[in-house]
Amino acid sequence: MEQLRIAVSALDPIAVAGLTNCLASRSGVTVVSRAQPADVDVVVAACERLSARAVNMLRTLAGELGKPIVLVLSEIREVELLTAVECRVVALLPRSAVTDDRLVRAAETAAAGGVPANLLGKLVEQAEALHRERMSPDGLDDANLTPREIEVLRLMADGLDTSEIADRLRYSERTVKNVIYAVTNRLQLRNRSHAVAYAMRAGVI
Repeated sequence: MEQLRIAVSALDPIAVAGLTNCLASRSGVTVVSRAQPADVDVVVAACERLSARAVNMLRTLAGELGKPIVLVLSEIREVELLTAVECRVVALLPRSAVTDDRLVRAAETAAAGGVPANLLGKLVEQAEALHRERMSPDGLDDANLTPREIEVLRLMADGLDTSEIADRLRYSERTVKNVIYAVTNRLQLRNRSHAVAYAMRAGVI
């Protein structure tokens, strides 16, 4: 069986070593140096989030190798997804829940050209899944907001009023008001605008 040739890259050597050990232990996989583009089928890269340093790393990989990239990371915002696409990222995997099998399957799919026609839409779905995997057991994420609260705040940020939010989410107006009250009361926010600003600064909307 032909070997899948994977180049590994990350912002820190510990992450590189971890990914290399994870991949090199699998049959049918060879971890190769990225110095020879012709010998690389796919790139597996890792970072915590899409910082300026991470984007620079991805752009360098895309420019040097021109190969699809599977990105392992802890968090990403939807506004950053277009940048990821421009850097040839074709799949996102949550750093906290990645497994050997999951990583190899993603690399195999990317190397085989299994890129969705609507790549950006697919990455949005993966980003949302990644966000859900970061949720704590009590339903709160790192910003102390539940998925329902985030939905409501996102629509508030889009300019919808209480009745419009209720119609869009198929909630009663009372439910929407209760969600907003819960957010502002729990996080000691002054009003709706303050709640939206809080969520935006936290990067969840």
